[in-house]
Amino acid sequence: MEHLMSKEEIRKKLKSNFDKGLKEEEAEARLQEFGKNILSQKKKENIIIKFIKQFNDFMIIILIAAAAISAIMAKIDGTGDYIESIIIIAIVVFNAIMGLVQENKAEKSLEALKKMSAPVAKVIRDGEQKNIDGENIVPGDIVILEAGNYVPADCRLIQSFNLKIDEASLTGETVPVLKNAEAKLNSDTVQGDIVNMAFATTMITNGHAKAIVTKTGMETRVGGIAKAIIEDEAPQTPIQKKLEEVR
Repeated sequence: MEHLMSKEEIRKKLKSNFDKGLKEEEAEARLQEFGKNILSQKKKENIIIKFIKQFNDFMIIILIAAAAISAIMAKIDGTGDYIESIIIIAIVVFNAIMGLVQENKAEKSLEALKKMSAPVAKVIRDGEQKNIDGENIVPGDIVILEAGNYVPADCRLIQSFNLKIDEASLTGETVPVLKNAEAKLNSDTVQGDIVNMAFATTMITNGHAKAIVTKTGMETRVGGIAKAIIEDEAPQTPIQKKLEEVR
């Protein structure tokens, strides 16, 4: 909970220097330890495989079995009435299509988050300002945040000058948040009110600041969102919800 800590406590924890930043050798060592500052991507599957997986549900299998039994009974009785079987299969297929659409939406959401990652970041290393690849940012790096740029990682602000950040990607709030490096917060502070920090994938709309990187990659706040998209199952379709109620 870095927003509850003072700037000095953060500096000591991350063993960095506000004026000189990290040494290049230390930054390289941390890159090996913490990994690249990137969001993981869900393994892509063939659309046919994803469609077939939509039928991997106990109640859906029961519905398919019921449709098959109904068709067999209609054949044995000689009635030729397959309407019930057709309706059941149509519902099952429609459910699979809806599940596929929801899964694709989740994948697009993850791709959108990746596109908001900062391609380049301005850091202080060995006492000099340098532009480096955003993927190579590490905890303890001192970064310079400027209007028009995406925040490259989760950071605790050291200095802020009329800094406003659009955090819609995290909170959905469309009004930019005025940040304050000197703010002291408590444990009850909600995401939208954490004004002494800047978070990865959010955009700086005004002002500038200096900050120390606290989390990178999948350890950031947006990384938690990406992890949920990757690991969580797709939302239940309406028919699955109804079937869940009758179990």
